[in-house]
Amino acid sequence: MSLSLQAFRRTTERPDSTVIAETRTDKIFLFGVKIMLWVALILVAVPIVYIVANSFSSASAVSAGRVLLWPVEPSLQAYKVAFGDPQIMQGYLNSFIYAIGGTLISVTLTIAIAYPLSRRTFFGRNLIMSVLIFTMLFSGGLIPTYLVVQDLGMLNTRWAMVIPSAIGVWQVIIARTFFRSTIPDELYEAATIDGASDLRFLWSIVLPLSKPVIAVIALMYAITQWNSYFDALVYLKDPSLYPLQIVLRNVLILNTATGGSTTQNLAQQLDQQQLANVLKYALIVISSLPVLIIYPFVARHFTKGVMVGAVKG
Repeated sequence: MSLSLQAFRRTTERPDSTVIAETRTDKIFLFGVKIMLWVALILVAVPIVYIVANSFSSASAVSAGRVLLWPVEPSLQAYKVAFGDPQIMQGYLNSFIYAIGGTLISVTLTIAIAYPLSRRTFFGRNLIMSVLIFTMLFSGGLIPTYLVVQDLGMLNTRWAMVIPSAIGVWQVIIARTFFRSTIPDELYEAATIDGASDLRFLWSIVLPLSKPVIAVIALMYAITQWNSYFDALVYLKDPSLYPLQIVLRNVLILNTATGGSTTQNLAQQLDQQQLANVLKYALIVISSLPVLIIYPFVARHFTKGVMVGAVKG
């Protein structure tokens, strides 16, 4: 009985895992990779830490260049001015409107185009895809696009920020490839037999199975809309419609000292210039914060969605 038990244990026990010894070349390669990753981390982290440290420092310390990687004379003056300025807060609100509204419109239109193109029974899908790729490689240019926006009556309106750039061809390609490689034809045939329409199949089956790719393209569109600068510079003239990036541009580039030559005016101009210097860093932190907050929630879907949507198929 004991011999049988010992034999059973020997057959059920997992064999010892074999450890493959790293060669000298492998160790050198891994050491080089670690060094490169540390260098990349430093190159990315140091500017961020520097900006954050300056934003929490006093205006005089920033103007004197005494801030490096830690706040000097800690102060929240820049943030109080930023959140107390109506123009900055209006720009912040506009950026949220453009980012949220534009992302919803872009994701909806992208799925509406990508899903039919992923179905092999859709007539003319190759021709439509070729036309889309052609628009990715060649465009009409700034002036024709401006004239189209003007003729459509979208100039100096919020629609000019979300409609002209609503569809990205690269996002359509990613979503189309994901649908084609993840949603089999057999699933569509089974849903059709059960009486599901194309819209019901898309809403009830395709979208719940496509959360990774939806998260990826939504993040791409949201970041693009949040950082949108050139479209606002071209299409918008009303300051109440400016996104935060234009307000940031006005602070960074167009801030010039004006006024008389009296001692009091010079002192006021100096204080304003010092405040503008620290305000630049505070605005950079404020404008980057939403993206840094959103990314961790979609990071787990990002790699999966990009790899499946861009490699398979």
